[in-house]
This record gives sequence, C-alpha cells and structure tokens, in this order.
Amino acid sequence: MWRCHLHLLSGSCERSPGECRQFLLRFSDEFPDLNVAQYRGQDPRVLILITVPGITGILLVLILFLMFTASSHSLRVCNYEIFWYTHNLFIIFYIILMLHALGGTLKVQMNVEAHPPGCVSANQTHPTNPISGDEKRAESAKGSPEVCDDEARFQGHFPQTWLWVSAPLCLYCAERVYRYVRSGTPVTMVTVTRHPGDVLELRMLKSGFRPRPGQYILLNCPSVSSFENHAFTLTACPTQNRQTFGIHIRVLGDWTKSFSELLLPESEHSEILPMMHQRRYPKLYVDGPFGSASEEVFHYEVSVCVAGGIGVTPFACVIHTLLDNWHHYKLRRLYFVWICRELQCFYWFAELLCSLYRKLWEENRPDFLNIRLYLTSTHKLQQNLTEEKYRPLSSRLVIGRPRWKHLFQEIGKANQHKKVGVFCCGPKSISRELHKLCNSFSSTTTVFEYNKESFS
Repeated sequence: MWRCHLHLLSGSCERSPGECRQFLLRFSDEFPDLNVAQYRGQDPRVLILITVPGITGILLVLILFLMFTASSHSLRVCNYEIFWYTHNLFIIFYIILMLHALGGTLKVQMNVEAHPPGCVSANQTHPTNPISGDEKRAESAKGSPEVCDDEARFQGHFPQTWLWVSAPLCLYCAERVYRYVRSGTPVTMVTVTRHPGDVLELRMLKSGFRPRPGQYILLNCPSVSSFENHAFTLTACPTQNRQTFGIHIRVLGDWTKSFSELLLPESEHSEILPMMHQRRYPKLYVDGPFGSASEEVFHYEVSVCVAGGIGVTPFACVIHTLLDNWHHYKLRRLYFVWICRELQCFYWFAELLCSLYRKLWEENRPDFLNIRLYLTSTHKLQQNLTEEKYRPLSSRLVIGRPRWKHLFQEIGKANQHKKVGVFCCGPKSISRELHKLCNSFSSTTTVFEYNKESFS
C-alpha cells in the first residue's frame, strides 16, 4: 500500500507493477463489495483523494518526508526549530496511522463454509471468478467444482492498528505529563558568566534536585521558545558545601544565540547575580536529571576521559566531584585528555583543574590525576598558560594531536592486570579511533572498556 501511494504521488500508477495495479485497477462484477473503485475504469488517483486510506496514506507519507528531510545535520545546526517541530509530528503520525485502516478497504468473508473459494452457484456450470492454476488442478482432482450454498458476504476487516499503537502512545503521554509536573517549578538563577570562545556558564538553584556527576538536564526557556527543550551536561552538581548546580553552554545556533542575548547583553562579559538582585531574568525550567555513560567513571579504578572542545562538560562535573571528596570512590587514577583548537578554550576549566591538582599534591596523591592538554591549531597562538595560577597546566600543554597508540601503550604498562574505563565525548573521528584501540589493546594484560558519550 505504501508503494501504491508513492507511485500515485509521482504519477506513475499505470506503469507500476504488482499490487498497485491489482489493488486499484482490478474490478470484480461478481463480488462488487470487494471493489475499491465505484465503477469499472475509475481513475485510481481519484480513489486516493476520496477514500480514508488514500487521504491518510498521503498524510503519512508527507509527515515521513518532512521528518526525514529535517533530520539533516546542517538543518539541525542552523535552524533547530524546524527539526524540533517536524519531529513532534510523530504524535499526529500515529493518530493518522490508527485512522488509516478505518476505511474498510480490507474485507473478510463471513460465510466461508457456505461459500468456499472457487465454488459455483447452483445455476452455473463453472466458476465465474478467475482462479489460479493450483486451484484448477485441485478442482480437477475432485472431479467437479463445489456448489455454493449461499452468496458470498463480506464486511470490513476489524482494524487492529490501535491495539499495537495505543498502549505505547499512552505510556509516552503519561511520561510527558510526569516530566511536565516534575519540571513545573522554575529554577533560581544565581550566576551567569561569559567565558572566552562564546561559552556561557550558568549556576542555578533548585530545591530537591540531586543529580549525579555525568548526568544531563533538559533546559527550557519560554522567553526564547516555549516548546523547545535543549540537553546540557551538568558541569557542577550540588554538594554538602554548595547547593547550586551548573552547566556550560556553547553559543552555536539560533536558540543559544537568542538565549545568550537574553541573559547577557553583548557589552557585558561577566556578571554575578546576587540573590536579591532587582533585575528580573527570564524563567528557566529544568527537567531531569538523565543518565549517561559518563556516570561510570567512578566505577573503575583507572579511567581515561577524552574530551574534544565543549565535550569536556561531563568530565568537568567529575573534576568538581573529586575536588570535594574523592576518598569514598573506587576511582584511584584518572587520565584527563582535552583537545581544543584554540588556547582560550582551556580557560573554561583551567582554574578547576589547577585546584584539583594542588589538592592532590597536598594530600600526597600526585599520581591520581594525569592531565594532558592538546592544542591542534597554532595560527592564533598569541599567549600561553603562563600565569602563576595556571603553572600546573602550562607544562602539560602539547602543540599537536595526541598519539593515541602511544598513549594506550603507556597506560597499559602503568596499569597492568587492571580494567581501564575509556570515556569519550568529542568528534566522531576521535570516538571511532578510540573504540578501535580499546578493542585491539584489550587482548593484552590490560583491559580497556570503551564508553561513548553523546556529542553533537
């Protein structure tokens, strides 16, 4: 039936073989109840436009086409709203899908025993409806065709699509209602900071919000778009000493640009908002938290965190957690690899990394954290991490790209007979290479387990 709709929409029904021609063009005078057409020779294009299966079928194909075309990466980046709204048409798609079978096009015979297929009426000597060769041979084997006891009676086949669609759709609607209630209370904005490289840091406060490191939230700002929810990884979780949680937002795309202009004017580079500040900021709603692969960092004795650019956000939350208290975790060694194109990107979490580095040195655990920073572009290199407070990082900054094979060999030798968790949040090229290396190096005495974080 789908092929039939596509052929008709392209104007090639007469040329299409198989079910389209047989389903719409074949007309039976003996069993008129089975005909889709009202009369012989009726244009199948007209049938598509006047029948329930035809109209709903066109709508289903149109919705699928819109969802498919709006899924391209370029469209999602330049105009996320088109992607978001077209994909929410799936609810209408399932409703139309349940209506698709209500036209009664498919019929079932109700009196098969009284009128078996191939039988002839009492005043006929042979069946008038065409039968296949196998049926003819079967009739010949019997000697004579069977006589019908009654006229064939048909009725529309009972639609069963709703049996398969309604339950999952109800569960989805219930889950959306639950999430709406859970995120119904707006959060309190505490601080907003603009970092180099068009990155915003938000610190927020919400009562009863207890996320874990590595999780992410869905952020909604009705002043920008009431129906759009954007996922952001937590870069700081509430602790006993700090009740706020934080996220970092890279200004890229229409929503983040509008959101950035709403929070901070272009002239303002940094702003700390007191709790009693008179200026009113837009309401923000947070849904979550939701789990991710980065939560497993603390489940290994040795973990390797590889980040590309803004993909460092899930691992920043791990660093924040270790800065508060690392003793009760299983993790005993962390390799932190961060790759950026511009030097200013390292300033997003430079102070955080240096704070953890100094704390571990004070606690006589300098081998706990192994930091490796890679700068892939040098055409804009005009400064270095030469400030006194960034001295622990300046010696760990390398110009160029990581030599992954050499790095895995080094980690394997230093952690023999151990299971190492490898976590990646960055471009697909890095993710694929790390995945291959984990599979190849796991044959040695050190086992590498790969965990991928979503990144787009």
